[in-house]
Amino acid sequence: MFEAVELGRKVKKRDYAERVPTLRTELLTLQRELVEAGFSVLVVLGGVDGAGKSELANLLHEWMDARFLTAHAFGPPNDEEHDRPDHWRYWMSLPPAGRTGIYVGSWYTGPIVKRALGKIDDAQLDEAMQRVVTFEQMLADDGTLVLKFWLHLSEEQQTKRIAKLGKDPRTAWRVTKHERKLLRHHADMRRSAERALRLTSTGPAPWVLVEAGHARYRNLTVAQTVLDRLRVHLEEHARQRQAAAANPPAPEPEPDATLPTVLDRVDLSSRVDRDTYDSELSRLQSRFGRLARHAQQVGQCCTLVFEGWDAAGKGGCIRRLIHPLDARFFRVIPISAPTEEERAHHYLWRFWRHIPRAGHMTIYDRSWYGRVLVERVEGYATHDQWQRAFKEINDFEEQLRDHGTVLLKFWLQVSQEEQLRRFEERRRIPWKQHKLTDEDWRNREKAPLYMRAVNDMVARTSTEFAPWSLVPAEDKHVARLHVLQTACDALDQALQSR
Repeated sequence: MFEAVELGRKVKKRDYAERVPTLRTELLTLQRELVEAGFSVLVVLGGVDGAGKSELANLLHEWMDARFLTAHAFGPPNDEEHDRPDHWRYWMSLPPAGRTGIYVGSWYTGPIVKRALGKIDDAQLDEAMQRVVTFEQMLADDGTLVLKFWLHLSEEQQTKRIAKLGKDPRTAWRVTKHERKLLRHHADMRRSAERALRLTSTGPAPWVLVEAGHARYRNLTVAQTVLDRLRVHLEEHARQRQAAAANPPAPEPEPDATLPTVLDRVDLSSRVDRDTYDSELSRLQSRFGRLARHAQQVGQCCTLVFEGWDAAGKGGCIRRLIHPLDARFFRVIPISAPTEEERAHHYLWRFWRHIPRAGHMTIYDRSWYGRVLVERVEGYATHDQWQRAFKEINDFEEQLRDHGTVLLKFWLQVSQEEQLRRFEERRRIPWKQHKLTDEDWRNREKAPLYMRAVNDMVARTSTEFAPWSLVPAEDKHVARLHVLQTACDALDQALQSR
């Protein structure tokens, strides 16, 4: 693979000086168009040490408007990053729409280096690269332009470059024991990089191999490629927006109400008397509090998701759940319409940002499932967007599981008759009136569409690592005990397996 970029290409000073002003002007022009376009750009600068990644990042900041650029470099994870799934820090670094993120080192660096040093095998490298492919495909599907450059040096060139950096007092700090160790493993790094690049050079995010032995050639190649790809992406994005405006999606057809759904299997007849409820509630809350304190001590994190019909009792279940907990170690995240900042990112970004640290708990009152429920039914997401969201959500939850997170998902089910009774109750009682909105009534009118959406959601996202728990919530007391019992059992099992 790398033989194609060991040809000794160079650019003369005069040619470089003539091309740079035009190139800079065109980059700035397209960058201004990007600000209004509604998508982001990732520029990934990979390659061996000494190939000029930092110099290129600085050059792009010089040639482009730095107000709309962010630069990121990833070393070993710090404590906050270590407490969360590997890709958490990459999600947190994603630029909003209209901006460009420049990555000196990225989600590729760790797996490639670990394979070169023999810390992982080929199968583990392949698994890490498959996760990267999924990540980049998800971003590309959302409109992000992903540009990836691998800056290559031969072993001889890298040896000379590292020696030169080490002799210069201004750059000697960059040559650490780690860089010298990797230089001794040049052949292993080359094999590891070739395998990773071959697995991850995809249609939406292809690798561009850059001969980095000559700085002027390297700079022009990268900058010109950024310019060309950005121009094409802007044109394609504009065409897609025009087509979408001219051809709005047709509304979903009304479902056949006679066909059963998974919700029909939920037994809503269960009831519990007040004395039993009070005693069981006290017992389960005490148990959950003890388990949560143990989880804090050993670093076990938990994520709980609550979905369900309006007035199904999500808030009541959450309040009983957090009653025995230490407020320093949990957060309740109520999810409503996304903010302007959240709309400027991939829809999963606002959920990644709230992933709990080790020993902490995050409780979502509604969640990422809005993409396949309300956004689907109300037409806020296109057919393609909510269809691919099932796979995106499964991948997200699998990463939580792989990190060791206890993930619980509850759907609270009530009949339409009980929901109406609770709506009327909210309308009568002054301190409950704020809970009832015009949107609640509109959602009720679309109950058949929501039932079909819930059925698809459960069918396609109830996995072996993150199953749905369908909670009978016709009796609020039954629902609260069900949730507490499920949470206790899951957390207890996780703690016993540590």
